[in-house]
Amino acid sequence: MSTGKQPTVISALRMRSRLGSVLRSLEDRHQSLVIEKRGVPKAVLLSIRDYIRLAAPEPEILTFLGEHSKRVGTDRLSSRQIDQIIKSARKQARKR
Repeated sequence: MSTGKQPTVISALRMRSRLGSVLRSLEDRHQSLVIEKRGVPKAVLLSIRDYIRLAAPEPEILTFLGEHSKRVGTDRLSSRQIDQIIKSARKQARKR
């Protein structure tokens, strides 16, 4: 398995037979894997640290987003208003 940002591709069969070593490698090398079945990508596997980094924004980003929201007034929107904005944006996207 290679290191770096480029994901490694592994077959589902090989993944099943080498799960323990694959998991250790993910953690040690901070890499991701694309799991293929019959040559078709089906899933991505990454370490828990990398997943958390992707799923949870950094505190600085949250602070920036909060400040921006206050500046433009979106911090005062209700859930219903947010839902209406999303619904409208999706409707416009479907028209394109």
